[in-house]
Amino acid sequence: MMQKKSQKKLKLVYSKDIIDIIQFGSSVIEGTTPKDIDIAVIYNKINLKEQLEESQKIKKQLQEKFEIPIHVKSYDLYSLFDKGNFAGNSIIFYGKSLISKDYFSKFFKLMPKIQIKYILMDLQKKDKIRFNYLLNGKKGQYGLLRKYQGKLISPGIIEIFPEYEKIFTENLKKITPSFEVRKIFYSLE
Repeated sequence: MMQKKSQKKLKLVYSKDIIDIIQFGSSVIEGTTPKDIDIAVIYNKINLKEQLEESQKIKKQLQEKFEIPIHVKSYDLYSLFDKGNFAGNSIIFYGKSLISKDYFSKFFKLMPKIQIKYILMDLQKKDKIRFNYLLNGKKGQYGLLRKYQGKLISPGIIEIFPEYEKIFTENLKKITPSFEVRKIFYSLE
C-alpha cells in the first residue's frame, strides 16, 4: 500500500515554517489503488509566495520517490478549517503525518476511529456463522479484527482505524447490508 511505503522510507527536507506534511485521500486507505497521492502542507503564518515555493520543494522530493502523481495543497491552520476547504475533513480525520508518522489529528490531541454498528437479527444461521468467521477467523486464520487491529466494543459495534474502513465495509456488504459507519474522535487528554 502506498501509505505504508511513504510512512516508512521518507526523509524530507523542509522549512521550520512547516507545521506538518500530511498524506490524505485514497493513498492512505487500505484496499484502494490510488491514481495519485494527496499531500497537505500545513504552515505557520507565512506569506503565500513562500508557501508555494516550499510546497513545490516538498512535491519535488516526493515525486522522486513515487511513480504516480503527487498533488500538494498549502494551508495555514485558518485556511485548513475554513468551511470552503472541502479537503479539510479528510485531512483531519484520515490524514497521516509524514513527519511524525502518526495521525495528524493527534496534533489536536484527538484520535480518529471508525465505529461500525451492525445488525445480524435478520440473517440466517449460516450467515451469522460466516460473519463470526469473518471477524474472528477460522481454523487458525486471523479474522478482520485481529488482522487489522479492530475490536468489538460491544455486541453489534466494531471499532477500527480509519484506513481500514473500506476493507471492513466491503467484506461486511458480502454478508449483510445492515450496518452503519460512524466517524468519531477520542480525546487524548
